[in-house]
Amino acid sequence: MGQLDRISSPVDVRRLSGKQADELAGEIRTFLVESVSRTGGHLGPNLGVVELTIAMHRVFESPLDTMVFDTGHQAYVHKLLTGRTDFSRLRSRDGLSGYPSRAESEHDVVENSHASTALSWADGIAKANELQGRGDRHVVAVIGDGALTGGMAWEALNNIADGQDRRLVIVVNDNGRSYAPTIGGMAHHLDTLRTTKGYENVLTWGKRTLRRAGPPGRATYDALHGMKKGIKDVLAPQGMFEDLGIKYIGPVDGHDIRAVERSLVAAKAFGGPVIVHVITEKGRGYTPAEEDVADRFHAVGRIHPETGLPLAPSRFGWTGVFADEIVRIGRQRADVVAITAAMLQPVGLAPFAQEFPERVFDVGIAEQHAATSAAGMAFGGLHPVVAVYATFLNRAFDQVLMDVALHKAGVTFVLDRAGLTGDDGASHNGMWDMAMLGVVPGLRLAAPRDELTLRAALRAAVEVDDAPTVVRYPKGALTDPVPAIEDLDGVDLLARHDGPADAPSVLVVGVGAMVGTALSVAEILATHGLRVDVVDPRWVLPVPEALTKLVGEHHHVVTIEDGVVDGGIGALIGQRAAEAGLTTPVQAFGIPRAFLGHATRDQLVDTLRLRPQDIARDVLVALGRRV
Repeated sequence: MGQLDRISSPVDVRRLSGKQADELAGEIRTFLVESVSRTGGHLGPNLGVVELTIAMHRVFESPLDTMVFDTGHQAYVHKLLTGRTDFSRLRSRDGLSGYPSRAESEHDVVENSHASTALSWADGIAKANELQGRGDRHVVAVIGDGALTGGMAWEALNNIADGQDRRLVIVVNDNGRSYAPTIGGMAHHLDTLRTTKGYENVLTWGKRTLRRAGPPGRATYDALHGMKKGIKDVLAPQGMFEDLGIKYIGPVDGHDIRAVERSLVAAKAFGGPVIVHVITEKGRGYTPAEEDVADRFHAVGRIHPETGLPLAPSRFGWTGVFADEIVRIGRQRADVVAITAAMLQPVGLAPFAQEFPERVFDVGIAEQHAATSAAGMAFGGLHPVVAVYATFLNRAFDQVLMDVALHKAGVTFVLDRAGLTGDDGASHNGMWDMAMLGVVPGLRLAAPRDELTLRAALRAAVEVDDAPTVVRYPKGALTDPVPAIEDLDGVDLLARHDGPADAPSVLVVGVGAMVGTALSVAEILATHGLRVDVVDPRWVLPVPEALTKLVGEHHHVVTIEDGVVDGGIGALIGQRAAEAGLTTPVQAFGIPRAFLGHATRDQLVDTLRLRPQDIARDVLVALGRRV
């Protein structure tokens, strides 16, 4: 029986000897590789925080002490140490979430997968503890894997520094740079000294007394303070954090459990905000991850555990089409530049960066800055293409509205993984963008249905220099080509089912990835004696005038989209039709205004009754036809 088999709660972790804790770390790495290779998930980040998470649970007492992870994809080890060892259905319906989840455990607080938020959570929790007299507990925030590149984290640090009596420990999980860890007895002594209240009291007394003593006293204080800073800066790269007014410990070898424990004990004893700077290696202990130059197996599908190779080759997908087309555009237009928020490879910009390295800007996990910086580039004569996951554009809505749209900036936003994505749960379903962006004046949004329309939409988008443009597409493999049989003033007619002359005519509007569903719905309706036309507007914002005209030529309109139905494209089509004095009913199908748990896309489609047979049944009922 191994050490991991004996762990059912953090109490069991605290009972282990140092040797047993090291054995547990090895067993956890083996478990993660074997389990995640079967299910897929965030492997590299979790291999990097094994010893760190063990040390945290040996020093602090969750759930009395609150632990938050930024981002939450590095919480797999935390799940194991809090009794959640069944990873057989990780990121699958009725299985463990890939992120912290309050529904799973009292040890989880923040269900975060949008980065750079944990320090704000920690600041708020620490303030609540202080105001309610809960001095017996700490808040521990683990931030890393790029999350410190987000501006929100620095806003939080600025506020955290203002609460010197709040028991808050910030663990900076630094896996991006190879600082040499601070080792040896002197380093440990200085860490303890700097986090001793007596030391701080002496410094405060010296500052107050010497500065009151006129120019000689101030000169003496400045010299002593400069010497102190100089010594510390030689021993550790801490200046930036201590200049914020927050105590700093480190760098610490994040793969040495005892070293991390010593640092956390000192931080805990200080009684105020402390940063513990921990150096870790993403993908630690798994050779395929360590040798993966791109992202250290940040996120993987199902793989061979021995080799790290995928079990099945991935089909050429939507992201690949974008990657290819943006390079072609870049060759023809020197003014086109690309912006990514720490997602160069996942969003398909790696080939563009390889060919045009000076025309790619990775701003870190800072979507707000990306959007406003793009507006500045547009003002300067460039055409920026900002490529992000659809769910992450939520964070930059104000910048899209007030910096890009208000200033009529020619910026193109490319939204990967739009619509239902499934496995990563509520935070990663890219379902909000169309309803959210529908209120932005002047914004134009395209939802291509296949490879050809994606390439065409991207080329059309970068030609617009006086308004924001958006091109959205789903996750995964490409759908089969769907050619138009006729162009109706810019709206593609995809299918026409004739029926009895006296039968009701139905217009089915398919949006983007839902075009296939729309075609299937039409076929079912046609078997029930209805006349049915299927159209794809391609550019859905603003609603094309030709589409409004088509609404008036039919008895009933059905819209099908993979976005939030409240305020979505169907709702806007209905609104435009009403404004034109049309009385044709518009029956909109899409995603309800709700947070969706992790499941496969097909499972979500089934649950939401967005299968062709479900939609057709509801349409027939609305028309009063026998089902």
